[in-house]
Amino acid sequence: MTDDKGRVTKDGIRIYQSSDFDGMFAAGKLAAEILDEVAPLVVAGVSTAELDRVITAHVNTVVSKSATIGYKGYKHASCISVNHVVCHGIPGDKRLKDGDIVNIDVTVIVDGWFGDTSRMYVAGKLGRKSERLVQVT
Repeated sequence: MTDDKGRVTKDGIRIYQSSDFDGMFAAGKLAAEILDEVAPLVVAGVSTAELDRVITAHVNTVVSKSATIGYKGYKHASCISVNHVVCHGIPGDKRLKDGDIVNIDVTVIVDGWFGDTSRMYVAGKLGRKSERLVQVT
């Protein structure tokens, strides 16, 4: 994407052409595919750093780049939040436990277009209260 795509209204809103949506779709699709790939790996015993390494490897195998690596010094291709961490958790050595609620956020750039999405997972079996929380959120 370049700055000359679409037109900008007097209010500063960029109006895109229908062909621009192909780029938006490709970036969003890749981000969603990465979350699909990591889903079976979200299990008790895996560390959030291990999940991030899988995500980084996937981003590096396709024609894209992570929007988060290098942003204000950030070193990861994802944000991984566990349980009480609301968002933007930093991957690390913490290992998931049975019943953990995990949110993984991935942002990729494909041909200048950003694809940003997150998904909630459960590592193992949830307790009753946690299951109810997942159902209503």
